[in-house]
Amino acid sequence: MNEPDRLTNRQHLLRNRARATAMETPATFLLEDTALEIQERLNEVNRSFKSVAIVTGFPDFWANFMPNAHIVPDDDILALAPQQYDLVIHALSLHWANDLVGQLIQCRRALKADGLFLGTLFGGQTLSELRSSIAEAEIDLTGGLSPRVAPMAEIRELGALLQRAGFALPVADNMPRNVTYGDAFALMRDLRAMGEGNAIAKRITAPTKKALFQGMSDIYAKNFPAPDDRIKATFDVITLTGWAPHDTQQQPLKPGTARQSLANALNTAEIKLPE
Repeated sequence: MNEPDRLTNRQHLLRNRARATAMETPATFLLEDTALEIQERLNEVNRSFKSVAIVTGFPDFWANFMPNAHIVPDDDILALAPQQYDLVIHALSLHWANDLVGQLIQCRRALKADGLFLGTLFGGQTLSELRSSIAEAEIDLTGGLSPRVAPMAEIRELGALLQRAGFALPVADNMPRNVTYGDAFALMRDLRAMGEGNAIAKRITAPTKKALFQGMSDIYAKNFPAPDDRIKATFDVITLTGWAPHDTQQQPLKPGTARQSLANALNTAEIKLPE
């Protein structure tokens, strides 16, 4: 992949994560929410998974979640052997992938037949308030826009990407999380404590004027207020589910092979169309 095509500066991303991990109180509440959601889905599947891989940028957290899992960093090339796992979890880092479909394909290839994939990532509504506020402030101050928040996939696109990657029974659904903060600066501090600071490859490296951040904070407070003089922030966590294909899985009928007409199912008269 050519450098201009890359979404993420990997060096900056790893630096951001290392700083967050080294903090006395890193912000892990979204990781915790995601872990609970994954555990609930695994309980619903009601299957014993004996060989598990977890792809993540926060290995210590996910090692505690599932101690016997093989923990793999979310590099461009995943350290996953083909057809070795009956469960692969890509844990809240796909939104930083330089090649999202490529990551899904690698996870699909790592699964045994009828193996399960669960992937989580921040979706398109994440930080919509922050993006809107900083865009308005920058246009007011400079007349233009700079890349400051990574673009994120919309849920309607992700089901199709699972199909492209070769998964059977693909599902994409979301779990919006609404959080309140004292002000926009508190939100940005929390993003740093999550390791989710700006790691866009095309980010502006020159220092940002304080007037931009102050303007953004004022606009944020005006447009997105929450009770008690706070502001609201949206984190849109999307979960992707797919299975490695297997003959025992439910298959869609081929066109023209239905044995009952729609009219019979609806208990109504069938109207023949002219040929």
